[in-house]
Amino acid sequence: MTKVCFVGLDNLPVISRAHNRHGIGGEQVQHTLLARALARRGFEVSMVVANYGQPDGLEIDGVRLHRAHGLDEGLPVLRFLHPRLTGLWRALGRADAQVYYVSTASSQLGVVAAFARRHGRRVVFRIAHDLDCDPKRLLIRLWRDRKLYEWGLRRADAVLAQSQQQRAALRANYGLDSRVAGMLVEPAVRDLDFEARDVPVLWVNNLRPFKRPDLALALAQRLPRVRLHMIGGPQGGHEDLFEATRQNSATLENLQFHGRVSYHDVNDYFERARVFVNTSDSEGFPNSYLQAWRRGVPTVSFFDPDGVIRRFGLGHAAQSLQDMAMAVERLTHSPDEWHATSARCRHFMDAHYGDDTVLRPYLEALRG
Repeated sequence: MTKVCFVGLDNLPVISRAHNRHGIGGEQVQHTLLARALARRGFEVSMVVANYGQPDGLEIDGVRLHRAHGLDEGLPVLRFLHPRLTGLWRALGRADAQVYYVSTASSQLGVVAAFARRHGRRVVFRIAHDLDCDPKRLLIRLWRDRKLYEWGLRRADAVLAQSQQQRAALRANYGLDSRVAGMLVEPAVRDLDFEARDVPVLWVNNLRPFKRPDLALALAQRLPRVRLHMIGGPQGGHEDLFEATRQNSATLENLQFHGRVSYHDVNDYFERARVFVNTSDSEGFPNSYLQAWRRGVPTVSFFDPDGVIRRFGLGHAAQSLQDMAMAVERLTHSPDEWHATSARCRHFMDAHYGDDTVLRPYLEALRG
C-alpha cells in the first residue's frame, strides 16, 4: 500500500464543511478530490494542513489530517523559521509518507523536497499556474521564497503540468520535463434546462489583481439587460481590491456581488448558471471551467488553455471586452445556441475527464 501525503495548508476548508467559512482556491479543491479518490483506491492518504483549531490526526473521508501551524502564528520575519518551518517539518514526519504531493509555486516545495531528500522519500509536484513555469513572473514576493521554490522544483521526482503550454514553458525556462495531468471534478446534483437557470452570468474567482474583477464590472456595464452574479472573497494583501469591487458593484443594478461563498455551496450557482465568464490576465487550468462544463455551462473567457474552448466549442475565447459582451449576449438569449454549446461541454467532460482517465498520470507518478 502506497502512503501519500498532500501538503496544502489551506486544504481544511474544502475537506471539512465545519471550516468552510475560510477562503479557498482551485488547488485546495484538487488536493481534496484527488486525496479522496486515492483513499477509495486503497492508498493510505494523509494531509498536512494549517492549524484552524481542529484536533491533530483528525480523519475525514479516509484522509488523516496532520496539523502544521496557524496561518498567522508567530512573529513577523522570525516566524518563517518558527513555527512555520518547524511546524511543517514535524507534520511531514508524523505523516510518514512514501510520497509527498505539492502544488503551486511557493517556498513550501523547497522545504518538502529537503525533508524528502533527508529521509529517502519522493516528491511529486504539480504546476498550478502558467507563471509557475516562468522565473521572471513567479507569483512569489520574496527572493528567499523564490529560490526555495526553484531548488525544490529541480529536486522533485516527478513534475505534472496542467497543459501543453505549461510543459513547453517549463522545458524552455528550467530545462525540466513534465507530463500533463488533468483535474478531477465533482458530479452535478441537478440538471437544469435553459429556462430554469436563474443565474444568467456567473463570475467566480478570488479577488486578486490578475483575476481582473474590474473587467467583470465593465462587462456588466456593457450588458444592462443581463444580470451578472459575482462571487469572490478577499485575499491577503488585496483587501482594498475586495472593498473597491464591493462598493463599485453596488452602483450597478444588474450586478449582484455575493462576496465569499464556500466551496460546498458554490456548485449550486454553477448548476443555476447559463454562462460562466472568466476575465483573468493569466491562469493555470481553472477548476471553475471544469465545474461549469460538467454542468453544461458554456464558458466565455480571455484565457483559453491549450485552445480547448475554441477547439471543442465550449463557449467563446474572447479577444476583447466587446467580443466577450457579444458572446455572453448570444448565449444568454439564444436557447438553441446555448443548448448546442451546453451539449458539447457535457460531451467534452465525458470524453476527457472520467476519473480513471484523469487519475492515470497521477497514479504513475505516485508509484514511481
